[in-house]
Amino acid sequence: MKVAILADIHGNFQALKAVLADISRLSVDRIFSLGDNIGYGPEPEEVVQSLIRNGVHSVMGNHELGLASSSYSARFHVTARDSLHLTRSLLSAASLAWLTSLPAFSVWEDTRFVHGCPPESMTVYLFNPSETRLQRVFAAYPESICFAGHIHDLAWHRMENGAVTSSPLPLGRSDLTGQGRHLFLCGSVGQPRDMFNWHAKYVLWDQAAATIEVRDVEYDVQTTVQLLKERGFPGSNAKRLFW
Repeated sequence: MKVAILADIHGNFQALKAVLADISRLSVDRIFSLGDNIGYGPEPEEVVQSLIRNGVHSVMGNHELGLASSSYSARFHVTARDSLHLTRSLLSAASLAWLTSLPAFSVWEDTRFVHGCPPESMTVYLFNPSETRLQRVFAAYPESICFAGHIHDLAWHRMENGAVTSSPLPLGRSDLTGQGRHLFLCGSVGQPRDMFNWHAKYVLWDQAAATIEVRDVEYDVQTTVQLLKERGFPGSNAKRLFW
């Protein structure tokens, strides 16, 4: 079985369209989204309806939490808060209901999907975690594999025989060797902040081949930039598309 994992689409429908077109060529059986489907980007309604049409299983990110909780969104920095306010105005009632009803995490076939930090945080970041912290994180959930997002970067944390190792998650295909447990940080479809480029990134997990592949997909970024301007989003949102 092949599983595609998308993270942090952030209302960037042009990036999502390109990713879904790439997925359609790969005989993928399931698609999961790790949340933050909206926020910052100019086409939240198009993103949500596309996820629903394509049967994408999603968990809640901190930007969806901001839609559901006014007390939490009040803690956003001003750009994120203004963007979320615009996002709400662009969403249909049905899309808003879908976003605010998403679960905090999902478990499927000994695999956990969460936005921020396992076992179920939508808000906690895993930026360069220490070995001690990773030991605590791995101890907090039982599954062999976990996929998370939130940091918009790519990383791979492993635990085997009680020892934890960390490395960047490279572009292309990597083998899942050994009997250890894995925690993958899956980059971002809509607003990458990795070391490679501005292209949309997502992860393809081939269970039969025991491989993980980071897919790099170019998309029509200029349309996203133009729509951000037309729909009144903060200018910094466009700049962040290019780091």
